[in-house]
Amino acid sequence: MPALPDRLTIGELATRSGVATSALRFYEERGLIESERTAGNQRVYPRPTLRRVAFIRAAQAVGLTLDEIVSALATLPAGRPPVKRDWERLSMAWRDRLDERIAELERLRDGLTGCIGCGCLSLKTCRLLNRNDRIATNGAGARYLLGDDADGQEIESGPPSSARDGFSEGALSPRQSCC
Repeated sequence: MPALPDRLTIGELATRSGVATSALRFYEERGLIESERTAGNQRVYPRPTLRRVAFIRAAQAVGLTLDEIVSALATLPAGRPPVKRDWERLSMAWRDRLDERIAELERLRDGLTGCIGCGCLSLKTCRLLNRNDRIATNGAGARYLLGDDADGQEIESGPPSSARDGFSEGALSPRQSCC
């Protein structure tokens, strides 16, 4: 493959980065990337912009907002392309955020198994986790999966003991499995 030129058109940058030209223009409007203009007023981007676009996509995948990405990019050196050490420093700052997202996804996974695994297939009528649909007062959506609890109230006793084989008497908390 031939070497890339020092400057890329917006179409070349889009093809190489996998990002739509409209997104590249948006990134430029937000100050995430910079272009120069040719005599014919065509945008051209310095070759290191490919790294910046890859960084932006990685940061978005981590969950950073565009404002956070702008702040992170502002810490990169001016006048030279970022090097591995620069990227390592920035990515280390994301580790806590990634760990939090992983834990959140694990809670979601475990909650889905516990909520739907009982076979009733209805969070609204589940007699173990949401007796009389009390959690609906907290708002729309899958409230337990969004992190709500039963407002500090103990969940009422579940179904008759014949349906609770293996469970001790008493209520289950919203985080416990009913199966």
